[in-house]
Amino acid sequence: MTDISANIQTSSTSGPSVLPGGGEVSDFFALLKPRVMSLVVFTAFVGIAVAPGSVHPWIGAVALLCIAVGAGASGALNMWYDADIDAKMQRTARRPVPSGRVAAGDALAFGLVLAVGSVVVLGILVNWVSAALLAFTIFFYAVIYTMWLKRSTPQNIVIGGAAGAFPPMVGWAAVTGSIDLASVALFAIIFMWTPPHFWALALFRCEDYQRAGIPMMPVVAGPDETRKQILIYAVLMLPIVLALPALGAAGVVYTVVSLVLTLGFVWRAWNVYVHRDGEVAQRASKKLFRYSIVYLFSVFAVLLVEHFLALPGFHQLGL
Repeated sequence: MTDISANIQTSSTSGPSVLPGGGEVSDFFALLKPRVMSLVVFTAFVGIAVAPGSVHPWIGAVALLCIAVGAGASGALNMWYDADIDAKMQRTARRPVPSGRVAAGDALAFGLVLAVGSVVVLGILVNWVSAALLAFTIFFYAVIYTMWLKRSTPQNIVIGGAAGAFPPMVGWAAVTGSIDLASVALFAIIFMWTPPHFWALALFRCEDYQRAGIPMMPVVAGPDETRKQILIYAVLMLPIVLALPALGAAGVVYTVVSLVLTLGFVWRAWNVYVHRDGEVAQRASKKLFRYSIVYLFSVFAVLLVEHFLALPGFHQLGL
């Protein structure tokens, strides 16, 4: 079987070379990283919904669409630049660029057009504060994380996690035209969640990262240090999720549910920390990784539900 990585000309000083193939609609859609985009859209929607003040539904929809397109642009630019290492990893080898279904140059152009378009439309139709935040988010993910941090430091996910944490802030700014402490708290939840989420994945995908030469924490510092860092970040999630009620941006329902969910996160992180050998360790890491996805969605979902329950006139609907 032909080695997929042979289709890619790598260079230590430049990005991936252009690949043959025009690509189909489904291939370009895959460049957007739709699973990642779905979480971005949801957290951005929560930011729009819970921000103080009001926004016309159509303006809110435009803001959400622009954030989604901006997230997709980030994904396309990431896949363009990372095609060489994606080809070496089992988890990513079938992505459109390393598999040859989309030419690298086409992926780059696609990402740039979406990036510029999403920022300009958001600025013109919503406000320029949210547009500037979206532009910085795309730049941070595509340049600071993808082109620099990912290949240079085991802290890549720690610092690079900021890119995935900005969407609720962008949504908040789309309504208010500003940034305040509550929006920063939304950012902090995702920022602190990102390292243990991805390190749990890295523990059972360590060989993939080694083969690609990516200095993820388990590769550089070893699995035991990674387990310790996962537990530390999980424990630090406790005060982070409680920042919203402390700032008056969430109520009792959110406080209780988010606390229970976070204790569940800590418990699974503890299991990863204490189980270090064989299949038991693998299962513990996989359980934490899967739970972490449900956890983040649930924390933001309960904040959203609590907000709608508190809206004036909600009880008049008979619900």
